[in-house]
Amino acid sequence: MFRLTQALQHYAWGSTTSIPEALAFVPDGRPVAEAWFGAHAGAPATVETPDGPRSLRDVVAADPIGALGQDVAARFGGELPYLLKLIAASSPLSLQVHPSRERASAGYDREDAAGIAVDAPERSYRDRNHKPELAYALTRFEALVGFRAPRRAAELLEGLDAPLAADLRAMLVADPTSTGVRTAFEWLLAPDTRPGEADLVKFADACAQRLASGSPSPRTDRWVMKLAAAYPGDPGAVTSVLLNPVTLQPGEAVFVPAGTVHAYLSGLGVEIMASSDNVLRAGLTSKHIDVEELLANVDCVAAPPIRIAPEHVFTASRIYYAPVDDFELSVTQVAADASTRVPGRGPRIAVCLEGEVTLETSEGERLTLERGQAAFVPAADGALTARGEGVVVQADVP
Repeated sequence: MFRLTQALQHYAWGSTTSIPEALAFVPDGRPVAEAWFGAHAGAPATVETPDGPRSLRDVVAADPIGALGQDVAARFGGELPYLLKLIAASSPLSLQVHPSRERASAGYDREDAAGIAVDAPERSYRDRNHKPELAYALTRFEALVGFRAPRRAAELLEGLDAPLAADLRAMLVADPTSTGVRTAFEWLLAPDTRPGEADLVKFADACAQRLASGSPSPRTDRWVMKLAAAYPGDPGAVTSVLLNPVTLQPGEAVFVPAGTVHAYLSGLGVEIMASSDNVLRAGLTSKHIDVEELLANVDCVAAPPIRIAPEHVFTASRIYYAPVDDFELSVTQVAADASTRVPGRGPRIAVCLEGEVTLETSEGERLTLERGQAAFVPAADGALTARGEGVVVQADVP
């Protein structure tokens, strides 16, 4: 069992305070968008070993069987299959899609062949892996996830006093299927058809007027207005009418499969995903945008967001099972004066989010975590128990 230190990502949309407060370190005034607890090559966490600090990636590579276990090492090619994060959005993230494993591999090879460096800003594929993910809310967490039913989107566009709204509604009414959704979505985003800034302003103004007079979806109109103000001239603000709004309260979770268009809008949460940094963006960002590639990967079938209800195990733990082989997430409430069994097996990463908790392996090794501290638990360490008082969030492999 090793103490683990996260790698921080200072993206512009991050909060200057949320992650520092959650992980109990002093903010330095810069936005902290994400804290990575994982072994991804782009920003591996640091492990404290008897020989000094080492990257978690190097620790796993040095002994993949001991770190991952025979089964996980064989299934995932000796790599830690998940990436655990804290994410803090003080402004909306990009309109984005994550690729399947097959498309990621092909895209990675294609960009390699084109001579684009893996860390180049204009690169879309930074590894060959897929990136399904689960977001677990620590505060109220707002997002857009997947497409609404076409008829519902058409209803929301009806009556908006803007030519752009009439054009989009006509497309959806003419073909209220996934094909019609794709037609409308692509028409909004493609460089040769995307609306001009004046049309986008009229659309946002129409939403503002409707909100003031009684909107059929106040949340939708508010987000159109906020996104249009944050990203002037970006049609991503209008695409929000086509998407499902999601509000998570603390303790709730949503799963985002590969191919599902989404944008996280605000809040603090835990993210767990396949170990990948592949993001295909179409707007609402200052980062690299690749509309063509996003459209080649997006699934336009309308479906409600996949909310993951936890299963309660060992009395003190809730496990959020996602429909993938790469990861699962558990949250354990450790009570004072009691030994609490922590679920999970294989390679685990545990982060103490509240209080102070001492983890103990089946061999009696102990490590105390205060709020904001983390541990990597190799598969070879066996089962875990915890004492103290606090909350531990843990990533492991099914």
